[in-house]
Amino acid sequence: MDGDRSAEEKAITIYDIAREAEVSAATVSRVLTGSANVSQEKKRRILQIIDKYNFRPNAMARGLSDTRSKIIGIIAADVRNPYYAQVFVACELAARKLGYTVLLCNSLGEARQEKKQLEMLHEQRVDAVIQLGGSVDDLVSNVEYVELVNSLLGATPMVVTGKLDGTQCYQVQIDAMKTMDLLMEYLIGLGHRDIALIGGRLDVLSTFEKVQRYKQLLQRHQIDFRRELVRETGFYDAAGARSVMNEMLDQGIVPTAVIAINDFSAAGIVRSIVEHSCRIPEDITIVSYDNTYITDHMIPSLTSIDYNYERFGTKLVETAVAVAEGREVPKLQRVTPTLVIRESSGPARPGGR
Repeated sequence: MDGDRSAEEKAITIYDIAREAEVSAATVSRVLTGSANVSQEKKRRILQIIDKYNFRPNAMARGLSDTRSKIIGIIAADVRNPYYAQVFVACELAARKLGYTVLLCNSLGEARQEKKQLEMLHEQRVDAVIQLGGSVDDLVSNVEYVELVNSLLGATPMVVTGKLDGTQCYQVQIDAMKTMDLLMEYLIGLGHRDIALIGGRLDVLSTFEKVQRYKQLLQRHQIDFRRELVRETGFYDAAGARSVMNEMLDQGIVPTAVIAINDFSAAGIVRSIVEHSCRIPEDITIVSYDNTYITDHMIPSLTSIDYNYERFGTKLVETAVAVAEGREVPKLQRVTPTLVIRESSGPARPGGR
């Protein structure tokens, strides 16, 4: 009896093979069922491991490719932010078109919650996970989170909107450098030289890249970098941005243009500017990122960087589905942004500073 029990405990499963081969369980199943839709390299690795353990699949394992959950798990940093809400809705609609459903987890920016949610989605046997923000936005990837992801990737492939160094996650990123190119070339073309950049944290990859590109573009156009015009808030919300803009204006620092790190921050900046009896855009131009639904509801309407949420969500979901089904897709794909010009931007006021 004891010997039989020991043998059962050591039995190799399709998920063990998937983990060791660094593929999805569905990919292993396709090899077992003789599907041609698997790359030769993956097939070779899987067959070697099958031989190594003398694996003999049961009926459930052989039928796994036909019994996928058809569910994609999505971990969002905070759906109260309209950016994450719009990306999620775009993913949900794209998944529906492909015959999949989505399961949303809202981490509220808490790393501990992200870990719990990732483990839960793995236990639920979702076909893939898409992570929007949170730990995948870190400039330096958290080692514990990387190790957790690596322990689960064999059975649960993952697509992220940022990066996770040391993992085999697939990345669908917004081209942060290109977004700053669009804004700075537009503002400089309007005669702006005193351009402020407000909001966010430099330990977030996309914000760090934007600040670095901002400095590069100033140098390219022979405009002096003024440290007092670049203000981190530590957050991406309206209250923090309003406080920083208040501080700047109270110190007599009045830029001709402000780049807000997102539309939420822009709302706080607009309030501060109005409270200081400045006009938008006659005295101060304001531009932003994300082009969420609030841009049309602000007065004046907000010039903002757009990511084409429908295309963004479709690319995320199609990548997740392709990886879950064992198809080859690029490890890194970038979303090309565009600039939507509205009422909040105009020529620089005469005299500048």
